[in-house]
Amino acid sequence: MDIGLIGLGKMGGNMRERLRNGGHTVVGYDRNPEVSDVASLEELVDKLPSPKVVWVMVPSGDPTRETVTALGDLLGKGDVVVDGGNSRWTDDLAHAEMLAKKDVGYVDCGVSGGVWGLENGYALMYGGSEDDVAKVQPAFDALKPEGEFGSVHAGKVGAGHFSKMVHNGIEYAIMQAYAEGWELLEKVDLTDNVTEVFRSWREGTVIRSWLLDLLVAALDDEPGLEGIAGYAEDSGEGRWTVEAGIENAVATPAITAALFARFVSRQDDSPAMKAVAAMRNQFGGHAMKTEAPKGGDAAGESGPAQSGAAKESGSGDQSRPAES
Repeated sequence: MDIGLIGLGKMGGNMRERLRNGGHTVVGYDRNPEVSDVASLEELVDKLPSPKVVWVMVPSGDPTRETVTALGDLLGKGDVVVDGGNSRWTDDLAHAEMLAKKDVGYVDCGVSGGVWGLENGYALMYGGSEDDVAKVQPAFDALKPEGEFGSVHAGKVGAGHFSKMVHNGIEYAIMQAYAEGWELLEKVDLTDNVTEVFRSWREGTVIRSWLLDLLVAALDDEPGLEGIAGYAEDSGEGRWTVEAGIENAVATPAITAALFARFVSRQDDSPAMKAVAAMRNQFGGHAMKTEAPKGGDAAGESGPAQSGAAKESGSGDQSRPAES
């Protein structure tokens, strides 16, 4: 098939190559002229036979909205726009409605696979009408992994990105569980080689996964993860998953906790943890970490320099609760 592809970054560029390897003709456009096949959206559309299929792979939000709107003015009856970025599913409803007024079809497609997609294929979750999906199906077949699974017509418009949103929410929780387990194994002076423990889990255990494989690879590259900052961004889809859970009265405690853990990671000195430390000191006399006084060491959990409440009760007072 002939297909237009807008956005030739890490994902889009590799998708163009995989589609071409599958025997399809791809006309790519990117703001970077060094990777672009054409100089404008108009030229891209002109080079495609009808019905035209144009796949958009640009950042979600305004860049995608502006691109879809521009395509609405360039495409005609029977053509199809595919949004393969990480758009929110509610944007899909608006895009489909806008394009329908011009008799242009719309398919939303959640794409997973990252930088490994060129070699391994991309997991695809797409939403739209049967007719519109059929026009894009050859591209889906070329992009998906080999085998029976990895591609699904999830439902009507919005279903693709909604499914990908939930997929990423689950991903947050799994990653957080692995990370917490790794920290605990490293913390306790008992396990000789934590990396090898994780490596052993790659076969025969119920928690084996590709994410586990990637964590082991990271530990091989950076033993102990030295030099890696404990800071993690969120893509937005984790937030949207939590919001959808609230809107539909579906509890998502694991996904929510994983999202909040990423927020905490962005604070070198968490104000919330300062408040927790202060409250623990007030009700239990627990020592607080403090700045080092002049001529002395900073107070720690067992340090000699404690706050007033701790001094009065004594660090060895067993009559007071540890937490309440």
